[in-house]
Amino acid sequence: MKDKKGKSTKKKELKPEDIMKYEIANELGLGEKLLQVGWGGLTAKETGRIGGIITRKKKAIIEQMNNLKVEKKA
Repeated sequence: MKDKKGKSTKKKELKPEDIMKYEIANELGLGEKLLQVGWGGLTAKETGRIGGIITRKKKAIIEQMNNLKVEKKA
């Protein structure tokens, strides 16, 4: 389905990373602002904070996976 400008109006399926991004934004109290102005309306400080938290969570997940691999070998 396309809108008047010819752009697709079909909703995108969210990837796990996108879901994490929205969850973190909500945890930081930015969910309402995000709905109103979108990602482009957030400040650099706000988006940087979200990015930093995502990076920390990804590193923790990778570390947990590596620990599980080590435990399975032992």
